[in-house]
Amino acid sequence: MARGEDRRGWWTGVLDLVYPGVCHRCGDGVAGDGSLCEDCRDCLPSLREPFCRVCGEEFEGRIEGAFECPNCRDLEFAFEFARPALPNHPVLLGMIHELKYGRRIEIAAELGRLAGRAFAEDPRLAEALESGWPLVPVPLHRRRRLWRYFNQAEEIARALGEATGLPLCRALLRRVSTSSQTRLSRAQRLKNLKGAFALSREGKAFAAAGPPGAVLVDDVFTTGATTGECARLLRRSGVQKVVVVTVMRG
Repeated sequence: MARGEDRRGWWTGVLDLVYPGVCHRCGDGVAGDGSLCEDCRDCLPSLREPFCRVCGEEFEGRIEGAFECPNCRDLEFAFEFARPALPNHPVLLGMIHELKYGRRIEIAAELGRLAGRAFAEDPRLAEALESGWPLVPVPLHRRRRLWRYFNQAEEIARALGEATGLPLCRALLRRVSTSSQTRLSRAQRLKNLKGAFALSREGKAFAAAGPPGAVLVDDVFTTGATTGECARLLRRSGVQKVVVVTVMRG
C-alpha cells in the first residue's frame, strides 16, 4: 500500500471513531460508509428534464428537445458538457460543506455514489464508461490540502470509480493558491485561475498517448470557470474529449 493510501486509511479510521455512522438528514443509524439512510437517499431528486445540455441548469416549464441555456449560448467551454448528478439541494450542500470545511472525509463515499447517478441516467456518458475514460479530480493546492488533509474532489472521484469501474488519474496539479472562488463572478474566477493548473507527472504520461477522453470530477458545478480551465489544459495536452461530472449543480 502506498504511503498516501495508508495515511488516508488511518485518517478515515480515526474519523469513523469520532463520527459514528448516522444519516446526515434524519440522524438514524447507517451501515458501512454511508452518510444517508436509504429513505433519505431516495428523497434526493436527480437532475430532471428540462435542463441545459451544457451546464446542467434545470428549467421549469416545457421545452422540446435538447437546448442550451441563454448563459451557455454566449460561452465557449473546452469540455463537451457538464453533468451534475443532482440539482442544488440543502441536504447535499450541507454534506459538501461538512466534507470541505469540517474535514469530514467519510462523507465523500456517499457523495461519490450519488455522483454515479449521472452515469446511470445520462446516455451521453456511455462512451466514457465503454471506453474506460479515467476520472480526473479537480486538484487542490498543496497548502489547502495540508489544512484539509485531503482533496475532496479526489475522494469523491475515488468513490465514483468504485461505483462505475472507471480508473482514477491524478492528471492535474494546482500550482497557484488562489483565493476563494465562492463569491466571485465568472470573469473574476477566470482571472483568478489564469495559470493556476499544470499537468502532473501522471498527467503527462496519460496525455502523451493522445487518449480519447477524460472525465473531470468535482463536488459542485457553478460557473464552469474551474472545470473549464482544467479541461482547456487537458485538451491542449492531447486529450481528445473532456466531460465534467459533479455531485451537484451550484
